[in-house]
Amino acid sequence: MAYTTAEGRQQLLDTVAEAIEGIGRALALLGVAYEELDESRGDELERLLFRPAQLAYGRARRAHGDFAGRAGLPGREFASAAAPAAWHGARSLVEDAIDELGGADDTLADLQDSLLPVEVGDPELRKALAEVREVLGPLQGGGDELLRMLWR
Repeated sequence: MAYTTAEGRQQLLDTVAEAIEGIGRALALLGVAYEELDESRGDELERLLFRPAQLAYGRARRAHGDFAGRAGLPGREFASAAAPAAWHGARSLVEDAIDELGGADDTLADLQDSLLPVEVGDPELRKALAEVREVLGPLQGGGDELLRMLWR
């Protein structure tokens, strides 16, 4: 399907926004899970998942905004995701967060594979997306480690 450069750039921004929203949902889930855990387990959750997810979220938002500015497209505000109910239990919340983070990483991987960032993006955006994926990639393993540590 043929598209204009402007349409391609908007599609690229929309896809990055989709990943950002997934990371935001993961952060909301992790925040609720943290409140359900004792201090020691909460500290591990923060170290292994929350801080890296927060870093990826910030980098992705900055990349989105910077590229929108360079492309002359409107930026976007990302509202905090609604906090889920804690009745699911901390383990279920952490598992769901890990799934959200994996989904965000998959979204960015698919975007990179599509070559859209090469066709209508720029080197700064491509670098930023790679940096976000470097943070997101290990979180699946970190999540598995956390689950083993917290629920032995």
